[in-house]
Amino acid sequence: MSLAQGRPYLAIPGPSVMPDRVLQAMHRASPNIYGGPLHEMVETLWPDLRAAACTAGQVAIYIGNGHAAWEAANTNLFSRGDRALVLATGRFGHGWAESARALGIAVDVLDFGTGPVGMDRVEAALRADRGHAIRALLTTHVDTSSSVRTDIPALRRLLDDTGHPALLAVDCIASLGCDEYRMDDWGVDVTVAASQKGLMTPPGLAFVWYSDRAARASASADLRTPYWNWTPRGNAAEFWQMFCGTAPTHHLFGLREALTMLVHEEGLPAAWARHDRLARAVWSAFDAWGKGNPAIALNVADPEFRGRSVTAARLGAPHATRLRGWTETMGGVTLGIGLGMSTPEDPQGDGFLRVAHMGHVNAHMTLGALAVMQAGMGALGIPFGPGALDAAAAVVAG
Repeated sequence: MSLAQGRPYLAIPGPSVMPDRVLQAMHRASPNIYGGPLHEMVETLWPDLRAAACTAGQVAIYIGNGHAAWEAANTNLFSRGDRALVLATGRFGHGWAESARALGIAVDVLDFGTGPVGMDRVEAALRADRGHAIRALLTTHVDTSSSVRTDIPALRRLLDDTGHPALLAVDCIASLGCDEYRMDDWGVDVTVAASQKGLMTPPGLAFVWYSDRAARASASADLRTPYWNWTPRGNAAEFWQMFCGTAPTHHLFGLREALTMLVHEEGLPAAWARHDRLARAVWSAFDAWGKGNPAIALNVADPEFRGRSVTAARLGAPHATRLRGWTETMGGVTLGIGLGMSTPEDPQGDGFLRVAHMGHVNAHMTLGALAVMQAGMGALGIPFGPGALDAAAAVVAG
């Protein structure tokens, strides 16, 4: 007997829960791509995409996922042999570095494991680069694997204080629409994101926002190809140039509905506050569980450095994998794997899991997921401390 009948809850960090409104907006016949309503609708996307990143800069849309967004940024920013400084706080920081290295970019990685950025190490690396060979600094705002959040304004201050001219490029794939992010106010030159997380749209769209400074720098990038070149996409004279060919029509209709919900109806400040409240509810539950079992703990000790869209935690091997199996088959809740969280003692990462609270998520979904997790720990004989659900409910109650 399973209690998982009914509508399942996909509590993984992407693809996130898709609103019925988004799915309904996509459920239509193929449109005319040469003019008419499709063109009129797409024109409304640009100001809302800029609003989502809090920028007045240009934005380019690509058919692709987050890895496509990395490649778009890399090919527009660099020439072969250029240097990049990558700050890695988890698997996806290393992923961006690998993407750049495969294109012939010389990559220096400051590896912070699965913990937050040490600004002293970044400052030392910038000051050591007296010839300003580093063309761009690449970092994740929230690394999806570790849930570490990076202080982006602090990085801009470091660049300014050291007088280093490197461009600042930020991966917001896991954070856009969830964590507060202000591209222009924070002095970011390039932002990358994708459709399948905070933007509540199926996987398939990649986005790159770029400043005037980045646009000027890209003019000399010899890695640019006709497809990845962001200039015609961001300054298209004809509709087809926005997508370098046929538009991803149905994704665009879904995106239109998602942006209406996020930017116009809820509003970004309210969305940021909602994600903060739900994240803190999850953290409070883990804190309570951990008081009865020291093996249970959040990956990021300091709340200041925790992303608000996803929480990475350990339960000890093999309990995280066992619990994920139970919650999915018995409770209808799918939790995220411990991606990039393996250790020599736990090479498969069976002691780690991730709980997503991103995008189209509300109180009953988050509280329900926590209750199913606690039921699973009880059923599997995993020790845990009391009071977790009361603590989470108290956070939700405010």
